[in-house]
Amino acid sequence: MTTATIPAAEQELSGALRERGLRVTPQRLFIYRALLRLDRHVSAEEVLAAVGESLPNVSLPTVYATLELFEEMGLVRRLGVTQGAVLYDPRPDQHDHRVCDRCGAIEDFEADLDLAAALRRAGRGGFHAGRAEVVVHGLCPRCAALAA
Repeated sequence: MTTATIPAAEQELSGALRERGLRVTPQRLFIYRALLRLDRHVSAEEVLAAVGESLPNVSLPTVYATLELFEEMGLVRRLGVTQGAVLYDPRPDQHDHRVCDRCGAIEDFEADLDLAAALRRAGRGGFHAGRAEVVVHGLCPRCAALAA
């Protein structure tokens, strides 16, 4: 996200928080701003590091709680696509991910698959499917070149 659009996104966040009857706190604004500026898949620890200078008293539990709130609000997506830490995606729209099994790099891409059909099929037999996403594992170009 460009820095020019961050103030508009913060205004949307403020409005969405107020609609839910929640306070617009400096912690929430700084954490959201950090997500937008980092503009990649990040861990809660990375978000904490990004806001640490501006908010030295913010704690990791506060970051986790705020990220969970943002997920509930549809502002971020929680990703469990790697063996490591849970990551948060500042792009909440429907898209898919490529994961490098060697270096852990995660990239967005559009798989152009009918996920609604996958949800319908998963719903057979009484399963209550909530969402579907595509995660493709393999080697990124750099790691593939090193392996050759």
